[in-house]
Formats: sequence, structure tokens, C-alpha cells
Amino acid sequence: MSAPLRIGIIGCGDIARKAYIPGIRSYDNLQLMAVADIDLARAQSLAAEAEIAIGCGVDQLLARDDIDLVVNLTIPIAHAAVDRQILEAGKHAYAEKPLAVSAAEAAPVLALAEQRGLRLGSAPDTVLGAGIQGARRLLDAGAIGEPLSFTACMACPGHESWHPAPEFYYDAGGGPLYDMGPYYLSALVTLLGPVAEVCALSSRGWDERLITSQPKAGSRCPVRIDTHINASLRFANGVIGSLIMSFDTWRHNMPKIELHGREGSMAVPDPNSFGGPLLLNTRSQPEWHEQELLHPKGRRGLGIADLAAALVAGRPHRSDARMANHIQEVMDAIHACGSSGGSRSISSSCQRPEALAVDEPWRSDHDSAAASGS
Repeated sequence: MSAPLRIGIIGCGDIARKAYIPGIRSYDNLQLMAVADIDLARAQSLAAEAEIAIGCGVDQLLARDDIDLVVNLTIPIAHAAVDRQILEAGKHAYAEKPLAVSAAEAAPVLALAEQRGLRLGSAPDTVLGAGIQGARRLLDAGAIGEPLSFTACMACPGHESWHPAPEFYYDAGGGPLYDMGPYYLSALVTLLGPVAEVCALSSRGWDERLITSQPKAGSRCPVRIDTHINASLRFANGVIGSLIMSFDTWRHNMPKIELHGREGSMAVPDPNSFGGPLLLNTRSQPEWHEQELLHPKGRRGLGIADLAAALVAGRPHRSDARMANHIQEVMDAIHACGSSGGSRSISSSCQRPEALAVDEPWRSDHDSAAASGS
């Protein structure tokens, strides 16, 4: 086995501590070396808590010669600038979503990665988990026939009731579209390929939000981005469908994603998770039946582990920033339509990522159990 890819993390917030650090440690082809933050004390505290050897400043991490790839877990408005710093330091980069606050901001970062011969990956990697890969396997096998349409919905009351610092969710690069849209659009592109055209309407339920989570309970944050979006999308293969993204909804009972084809329908699992359930209803079996998930379930860090394996094999990695940039343009177009009306053609495209085999040889023992229904 090749030596593990040596990983550093920039950004020591909740997602680093709760998701990426345990996730990265579950893959045998990754080795976590250091964490960094603009707040040195925060980096040192996380390093001590998680038993990581190095907790340091950003410049110190980028200067280290024992780090091959840096995971960018900063806030959305900083993603592009930090990715550029990582690449200019001669290291591969993997960014939390969204790739940038706009496709225009992301474009020079992609160009820099190509110029330097470095890999640039981007979340979400949930599309590599058992649920979405199970849906891809059934779709490719013709389980619902030729796909014709889809529905997708993410609706909740927002994040100010649980996140310790929710302000960025209501600023540029935030809102339900830029926060949760990458999960849903990445799943749809993984299943259906690139998007060709969008139209949308959007609104803003509140001009400010009351924070009820600690430590900022009782304070208010301004809302600078629309928080309810209804979009229609046409994919390059002709499939059309609707996408709802909302932070203005108390509760709902709509499916996360459904695909409808000539021979049946598929209820796709939550794209913000790695598991199921995955349901199928077909002409020959006209009731919903839960499908077995054959792939290992996966967890945060799966896209980074795939990137490490891709470097060894000399193949493209699946959580590719070019796909993320296409999705960024789609979100920008939806945002623009919501503000001014009309429809927008999508100028970029991307490759539909290669499906994962059930038994990829680089998957670690910690990630080898087949997924359950959730």
C-alpha cells in the first residue's frame, strides 16, 4: 500500500471537530498531521482536544513540508482566498462547500490548480456514500427506465436554533441555496449529469433572525440573502424538475429527492447523509420497496480518501472542483433568476463522475461494513 496522504486542516470550527477529524481518521490512506486557524488559541485547543500533534497558525501550516493536502473548512466568503493560499503553497486542496461565493470567484482558483498541476477537490462527498451510489447503481441498471423528471426539497426553519455562530448562513455565500444546494445539486448531477437551464423565484421571510443557540442566545443577525427558493431545472439529457430550498419552513413532509422514469420511480436518500433508505416503485412492483445498499456507507472524508487513491492510480478524483464549479454556476443562475426573473442558460458543463464500485480496493476496514437503511 502507498504511503498515506498527509493532511492538514485550516478552520477549527464545529465541522472540523465533529465531522472531518473523525472522518479523516477512518480512512487508512489518509494521515492527519496538523490543524490551523486564524485564531491560534482555537487551533491549539482543538489539537489538544483531538490529540493532533500540531495546532498552529495558517502560515505555519502552509509552510510545513510534511503536509500534502490541506482541507479548507473556513467560512464560505473565505473559501476561494484560502484555496488560493493552499495552492500557492504547492499543496493539493479540498474545500468545504460552496467552492466560492460565485462561479466568477472560483474560476481563477481552478485555473491556478491546473497551472500548478495540483488537485482541487470540493465537498460534498455524501454523493459517494452508499445511498446516492445505490441510487446511481439502480438508475444505471435501468430500474426506472429512461429518467424523465425529478423533485427535490430541503426545507427547515434555519440554523440559528443550534449553530453557535449562525450569522454566515444569512450572508453572501449562505442561505439555503448555497448552504444545502450543493448536497442536492451534487446528487442530481451525479445521477443525471450536468444542468443546462434554470429559472426561479425567491423570497426572504425575515429581515433579521433571532439567535436562540448558545453562546449568542438573544442576539439578532441581519438576513442579507433570500431564504426561500423555488427553482425549475432542465438537465442536458432533457430531464426536468423542481428544486425547493428553504430556511422559512417550520416542518414539511415532502421527499428529499424523487426520480421518475418511464418504468418507475425512485425515492433517493437524503443527500446530506451517506446511507438510506433507498426506495423503488416500478411497473412490475407498483408499491414502494426498500432496496439493499451494497456499498460501504462512508462518512466525511470519503472524497479526500478518493482523491488520495486517484493520485496513486493517476485517475480523476470524483469530488472534482470542476463539478463543484458547474454547481456553483447553477446556484448563481438560480439566485439571479430569483432576484430578477426570467431563465438562465448554464454555460459550463462537467463530467458525470464515475460510479464507485462496491468493492473499491482503497476503502479502509473502518469503512467496509455495508450500509444499513439510515
